[in-house]
Amino acid sequence: MSAVTSNTPVPARRSALPTWAVTAIAGFFGLFYAFVVWNAVTLLIYQASGALGINGLGWIVLLIAVVFPMVAFGIAFALARRRGVLPFCAIMLTGLAIVAVFWTNILAYAYAYGGSLLGG
Repeated sequence: MSAVTSNTPVPARRSALPTWAVTAIAGFFGLFYAFVVWNAVTLLIYQASGALGINGLGWIVLLIAVVFPMVAFGIAFALARRRGVLPFCAIMLTGLAIVAVFWTNILAYAYAYGGSLLGG
């Protein structure tokens, strides 16, 4: 015997928020994520255009600092887009907090061990 099937279509899962609200909240938090990306690009350009330049490790560390906030925003948005206002904001804020901790670690490494990132 075969399993009983129904011919009724399964409705698509809809977002708990209207599209304009998702866009507004994501845009608001996206500005903060973009600020971290902007600072990471600025640090990368500043270090690379210095008298000694940067070595391979410097490129890897500073490029990861540029890419990580964009990836974190994408993951946070993917996790939060079908939730209500409060969970959406909480997930986006959690992602931003993780980005802030990562950016602080990059700055601490650059200030403490900056010589290891320089070419020569």
